[in-house]
Amino acid sequence: MDNVKSLFDLRDKVALVTGASSGLGRRAAIVLADAGAKVVGVARRGAALEDLRKEIGNNFSFVVGDVAQRNKIDGLVLEASTDFGMPDILVHAAGLNTRQVADQVSSDGWDRTLEINLSAPFFLSQAAISAMKERGWGRIVNFASLQSTRAFPGGLAYGVSKGGIVQLTRAMAEEWSEDGICINAIGPGFFPTELTMAVFDDAERAERNAMQTCIGRNGKLEDIDGPLLFLCSDASAYVTGQVLMVDGGFTAK
Repeated sequence: MDNVKSLFDLRDKVALVTGASSGLGRRAAIVLADAGAKVVGVARRGAALEDLRKEIGNNFSFVVGDVAQRNKIDGLVLEASTDFGMPDILVHAAGLNTRQVADQVSSDGWDRTLEINLSAPFFLSQAAISAMKERGWGRIVNFASLQSTRAFPGGLAYGVSKGGIVQLTRAMAEEWSEDGICINAIGPGFFPTELTMAVFDDAERAERNAMQTCIGRNGKLEDIDGPLLFLCSDASAYVTGQVLMVDGGFTAK
């Protein structure tokens, strides 16, 4: 059993988590730190990151930054490596959904959605990949969505970005997996986060979504723990280019 437990041991790893100030990004930072990793959180809200540091302790540091600013990506990764070194694990949890219907999608809303949800995961990974190659080990976890394969009302730009994440995950896996770097994506169902607040504020809508799952409920934050830890550890050494749907069977129907 010790060998099995060691598959999920992250005590010698450094993880960088974007969107760490709230929601699934915050949960990811806590889970990876609990597994022994040194974690660097990246988000725009410094106060929320400071609160997270108080909760996690010395295994957590943070950088206040905007992953949508592509010209600052290299500097952000270097700053994030100051305390613990370059990351072995990247978790791209930062996300944006403007919820604009097609006729009202603005140029700015479109650009920012794709920059945060699709461009940032690639360019951040590109900035960190050399160190992973040198070590011969790395894990990159993107965040897909129910909207990677389904169209929802008011989700045009978001759906486009999440559809792109599926192919980005495959393409990065094809490029980098021979170097010991496994790249996969998690596709969450409906979890109670800031991004889905509009859904959960409507009790009837939330219940409809729950009934669409095979399990009969919406997600709890802790439901992401096991899948995330699997994809960030040696347990997933022969898994790459895949999307793991964590949706209670929503997409099985």
